[in-house]
Amino acid sequence: MSADAAIQVRNNVTELARLHEFVAAFWASNQLPKDAMFGVDLALEEIFTNVIFHGYRDGGEHAIHVGLALRDRVVSLTVEDEGVPFNPLDAPAADDTAPIEERPIGGLGIHLVRKLMDEIEYAREGNRNRQVVRKRASGSA
Repeated sequence: MSADAAIQVRNNVTELARLHEFVAAFWASNQLPKDAMFGVDLALEEIFTNVIFHGYRDGGEHAIHVGLALRDRVVSLTVEDEGVPFNPLDAPAADDTAPIEERPIGGLGIHLVRKLMDEIEYAREGNRNRQVVRKRASGSA
């Protein structure tokens, strides 16, 4: 079984609703297990909001490309943007053992994506960041 879908959105938090609908439609059309959808949807939200809040310094409108692919029960989520270079694989691991009031602000979104996804890849291609995360879609639809 294989499938592909793509959407282009603006760097605006109001686009989250469209992204959630995009993921839900892909899941439904491919009859994937709903329990796996939560992780991919949340990872997309974390990656997307990081791009919005940290990727652009000019305050302008920018296009962000999001793709979903299904190959052999593995869902790949790709997010591409023209923001500042940022490799999430280089980010230090979050200390989730320290008391909450002692933890630094930030970094938990990347930590969450690492925990939810089976694989994470990053590449800087020209002036574009390309992040791909993968999740095995096991379970029942």
